[in-house]
Amino acid sequence: MATDLSFSYDAVGDILYIQSCPPYAEQYAVLEGGVVIRQHPATREVERVELMGFSTRQAADLSVLPIPAAYKSLVLSLIATARAA
Repeated sequence: MATDLSFSYDAVGDILYIQSCPPYAEQYAVLEGGVVIRQHPATREVERVELMGFSTRQAADLSVLPIPAAYKSLVLSLIATARAA
């Protein structure tokens, strides 16, 4: 993932967005358990993470998110960074 990340929160939808670029139609998306991981179509580099129901999740819930193992540590560290901000 690129080093320049933006964080935004949609209070109406209760979704935390962590991204290195805006979403676009060609991105490959993986959706599991309220987490959307969007990847570059050719490189599969993670470009965006969307965490639905962010405000209602407890810290313990975040450690058991149904995220593919390859992305779990990345997503958890991004969430920790977002909560600290």
